[in-house]
Amino acid sequence: MLLFRWAMLLLLLGAAVCFAFYAGTGQSRYRRWGLLTLKWTIIAALLFFAVLIVTRIA
Repeated sequence: MLLFRWAMLLLLLGAAVCFAFYAGTGQSRYRRWGLLTLKWTIIAALLFFAVLIVTRIA
């Protein structure tokens, strides 16, 4: 569980860094990478909460 939490935190931090690069440089590739990283962060968070819900039910 701890590893999963760190992975989500690092994904979120990576998305923030990509958006900061996009704001600084204006290059659209950083925005695209930021959105892609954010998408995977949201998917990981949903899976994390799904596992928590399943363990509470079982």
